[in-house]
Amino acid sequence: MRKYLLTLFVILLSFGHPFHEIVLASKPFQEPIRGIYVNAPNTNKPVFSQLISLVNSTDLNAMVIDIKDDYGNLTFIPSKKSPYYSIGRPYIPKPSSLMNTLKKNNIYPIARIVVFKDNVLANKNPNLSYQTTNGVWKNARGDSFTNPFLKEVWDYNIGLAVEAVRLGFKEIQFDYVRFPEKFERVENQLVYDKSAFQGNRVTAVSEFVKYAREKLKPYNVKVSVDVFGNATVIPEASGIGQNFTTIAQNVDVISAMIYPSHWTAIFGIPKPDLQPYQLVEGYAKVENIRLKQISNPPISRPWLQDFTASWLGAGNYKVYGKKEVEDQIRALHAQGIKEYLLWNAANIYTPNVDYTPY
Repeated sequence: MRKYLLTLFVILLSFGHPFHEIVLASKPFQEPIRGIYVNAPNTNKPVFSQLISLVNSTDLNAMVIDIKDDYGNLTFIPSKKSPYYSIGRPYIPKPSSLMNTLKKNNIYPIARIVVFKDNVLANKNPNLSYQTTNGVWKNARGDSFTNPFLKEVWDYNIGLAVEAVRLGFKEIQFDYVRFPEKFERVENQLVYDKSAFQGNRVTAVSEFVKYAREKLKPYNVKVSVDVFGNATVIPEASGIGQNFTTIAQNVDVISAMIYPSHWTAIFGIPKPDLQPYQLVEGYAKVENIRLKQISNPPISRPWLQDFTASWLGAGNYKVYGKKEVEDQIRALHAQGIKEYLLWNAANIYTPNVDYTPY
């Protein structure tokens, strides 16, 4: 949209229209949000200028930036008075400069807060995590999680969200709002505290989301939550504690991670990574049904795949490029879903994509 506004500005200027009229006519964040993920260290590297240019030259208009990363680090150094000073890392050395750059370029800023996956807090305070006879529990990937049954963990993460709001972020996106995958298989071997919480894993996750939104209301910021796509197509993912409907009832935006590569045979598609349009179409139909059952549904803004899942092995994946990305966007739009986010962990996005290929 912004590239068309620029063209319109040039045309109108040639007819004598003053610049301020164009500025007043442009309302960049009333249009659907279409964003990309940006990891915090890349905001301080040459690639960030390329990402800014990508957004400015296309119909993208938002960035999701790590503020609490996948390890539990705060990605900038806060005030020494902040309770989070010790976990601050200078990945974003000048956060005020970053926010000014985003504002100058009319880029909608979304702060990603990784919630319950948190090596830093788990190692610092094992009583807030899961423990074994050998110390803090880690999953097969070496990650530790904090305990969603504990309100102290909730408040810790909401406090980090407030840090992001104070920087100027307009939306808080909570990720890893769940228990570890396959937790139900190992929980009986672990020592952790659930004495103060009445309810199961699904209740704990849903109540955290509701509590977080209430606590952030005074800050006039939107709240979004990432969920597994699979949690939408089954009644609830009780193992990880995600119920799509109860989470959706307490957020402004819900972002299901529906990467075709992350599914096994579903919707009659034997190898979903090979058929991105059909996979996204099948998912969107199910999600629409569930959202229509909510009296005040949130905006749907799914995560789409802009990476190649070569780990699936020959015959099970395809190289993702312009067509594959556009196919996912078209499939969403055909089902009435106009917002989306693109994921590439390295922030290397496919060139020459039409982000509104309707």
